Amino acid sequence: MTAVTDENPGQGRGGADGAASPREAAGSGGWDDGLIARRAQAARAEAEQTPDEIPPEDDGPPPVEAYVDTESGSPLRPRLDALRELVGLSRARLDRAALAEAGRVLDEAAARQRLSSRHTVVAIAGASGSGKSALFNALAGAQLSETGLRRPTTSSPLACSWTDGAAGLLDRLAVPGRLRRRPQPGAAADEALQGLVLVDLPDHDSAARGHRDQVDRVLALVDAVIWVVDPEKYADAALHERYLRPLAGHAEVTFVVLNQIDRLPGEAADLVLDDLRRLLDEDGMALGEHGEPGATVLPLSALTGEGVGELRELLGRFVQDRTAATRRLSADVDAAAARLRPVYVAEGRPGLGEQAREEFTDRLAEAVGAAAAGQAAEREWRRNAGRACGTPWLRLWRWYESARQPGSRDHAPLAAPPEERITARQRVEQAVRTVADDAAAGLPGPWAQAVREAAVHGAQGLPDALDELADRVGGGGADARRPGDAAGAAPGGPAAGGAGEGRSGRGAGKPPRPAWWPAAVLAQVAMTLLQIFGGLWLAGQIIGVLEPGLLTPSLVMLAGIVGGPLVEWSCAAAARGPARRYGQEAERRLREAAAACGRARVLDPVSAELVRYREVRERYVAVTEFSTTGR
Repeated sequence: MTAVTDENPGQGRGGADGAASPREAAGSGGWDDGLIARRAQAARAEAEQTPDEIPPEDDGPPPVEAYVDTESGSPLRPRLDALRELVGLSRARLDRAALAEAGRVLDEAAARQRLSSRHTVVAIAGASGSGKSALFNALAGAQLSETGLRRPTTSSPLACSWTDGAAGLLDRLAVPGRLRRRPQPGAAADEALQGLVLVDLPDHDSAARGHRDQVDRVLALVDAVIWVVDPEKYADAALHERYLRPLAGHAEVTFVVLNQIDRLPGEAADLVLDDLRRLLDEDGMALGEHGEPGATVLPLSALTGEGVGELRELLGRFVQDRTAATRRLSADVDAAAARLRPVYVAEGRPGLGEQAREEFTDRLAEAVGAAAAGQAAEREWRRNAGRACGTPWLRLWRWYESARQPGSRDHAPLAAPPEERITARQRVEQAVRTVADDAAAGLPGPWAQAVREAAVHGAQGLPDALDELADRVGGGGADARRPGDAAGAAPGGPAAGGAGEGRSGRGAGKPPRPAWWPAAVLAQVAMTLLQIFGGLWLAGQIIGVLEPGLLTPSLVMLAGIVGGPLVEWSCAAAARGPARRYGQEAERRLREAAAACGRARVLDPVSAELVRYREVRERYVAVTEFSTTGR
């Protein structure tokens, strides 16, 4: 008895030619007596008792078992979750085309998991004339799919379901109700094939483009596929390059059968089968031999039935295992992960090391003139020491010189020339480019681009910020000509970023005065008084007011004259150490302030991008960790 369809369950042998079936005639009331009416009633009763008829949709769909991962400890669900997180984290960094395949896999996985897990959808695919429709009929035990010499014979997918509840799966495959069949009752291994949904596809090499599109669409949705090849086309490049090679990772849900072995004499079938295995191995498809997971390869003849029983037995075990859908989805995840590998896997260990950070800080310190500011601070300290500890005559002379030159450096700082300002900005830009290149080295293209964009975006306004920083930190010096916009000298004020005051406890301005400076000033005052006292003593003796005696007043005056420079020299020697430390402290504060500014504007955004990359890389590792194809 032939199978019937969902939409027209009465169409059997009697309705194949388009005429009204006996049941339709009996139900219409047109034949109400005689032999024809009795035959119509008998046929109707028999049809109602036929177990292979698909129940009409009016009776409601049968209960469908929710999809579950039947394989114990299956990592599919965590892999799908990791892939979903990976796609979500990457949308802002990768273009839509790069994530399209991963998104499709997630959508198809979600759709498959909403449907029955009791059914396994297996497609039969092959080239024109390979005999796939004949194999479909042999497995179903009935002439369900049309066979013949006319090509193409199969123009639309035809489905045969061994059990109820597969309507949702067939709807997903877009198989219309008129092309849904049930197998011949009593066919061999009916019990073993319970849960099988077999789909006969059009020719993958059909001249009709629509047929090839249907094949591609259905192959992306089924749980497994049986590739039917014949002795003439088993090495067809279109088959291997378009299907078998790209689907090599789906070997565990792939059957490759060499049909029409009845046409091969002697040992020719074994030779062709060995060559087929060789081609599959070149395609990268693992072969399930010696108990190892992989594709099943076997010879058969759909015409004579040789090998069909073995294929039916293999299909029975495969269907009853109920892991085909999980294996297929896992292989899809592997394929999507393999496509995403170039955008997630870096070469080496990318990131910002301490050396790169220090070099960036050095370049910013050079651009902001930290070393020059430290030297200026040291000179300022020593100059203040000279002013405080110098002889009054020398200080008077310096005051006179400064009065003659009102625009001297002691009164107004000198601005850096324009060429120095341009050079400083170029140094900042070069520092940003260098640290961005160091951070992006080895990263995949999209993430390297994101790191560079973060650095460039953060560097906007950085030269101006460093100029303002140098003014705030280094205000008060008079002779420092830093390579930025403004001139800074001895940093003594707050550092950028809220550092408050320096270690000296003073703000911007003159350097602090050490405790021994008052003693040095008193010594200079004493030396000056000795000079004045000795000079007056000598003058009194010369004019005759005092008794003559040049030796003593001369010695007193000489002591004042020699003692003043000696005190000044001693103070200068004593001020070298504190002046050097003050200059180093000033350089350190400006350097740290520049580093903090560069870190906030450049290094932190770059580090954030690297953290995001490491996060998506961890998600990618979670996706590929339990790969079933070794990809």
